[in-house]
Amino acid sequence: MAWDRNQMAARAAQELEDGMYVNLGIGIPTLVANYVGDKDITLQSENGMLGMGPFPFEGEEDPDLINAGKQTITELPRTAYFDSAQSFAMIRGGKIAAAILGAMEVAENGDLANWMIPGKLVKGMGGAMDLVAGVRRVIVVMDHTNKAGESKVLKACTLPLTGKGVVDRIITNLGVLDVVPGGLRLVECADGVTEDELRAATEATIIS
Repeated sequence: MAWDRNQMAARAAQELEDGMYVNLGIGIPTLVANYVGDKDITLQSENGMLGMGPFPFEGEEDPDLINAGKQTITELPRTAYFDSAQSFAMIRGGKIAAAILGAMEVAENGDLANWMIPGKLVKGMGGAMDLVAGVRRVIVVMDHTNKAGESKVLKACTLPLTGKGVVDRIITNLGVLDVVPGGLRLVECADGVTEDELRAATEATIIS
């Protein structure tokens, strides 16, 4: 067994504390909005929204309310709207406590690759490079291996980097790892996953 996408998002939501301003990347991280619960968390979207609510129920979607991944979302009583310049001023100015991002590769030293695969069409790099440089904590949520079963948690990234040494914690379908000096530290295994299974699926150095 391993965590599914929703369980990974729920585990990522456990990282959030009252009063935090948090940016959610596209993909699995957007699901975190559904698991904030009663915590006083303000979710920021770089397309100009502060105070995102969870995904809408079917039939209640508002096409004018979307997140950075162009998915329909809901607003809250305290939601504020602004242009992208103001949005990135928040990010670059260090006002966002944490970013929860997806990734294609993460290295044991915290390097992150999540914006392009050479030779494939890229719509744009989005706000990832600003986020990893401007926020105080970067949490990556992704599958542990690719479709070919190859580790995405590597000794060194092979794809173009989004940022160097920027990742603090990695949450995958197999477990939770922290970036520490010398490699990665195993925090916990996913339900039904053994430490041996997680280690076997990881190219990166796990030091404890």
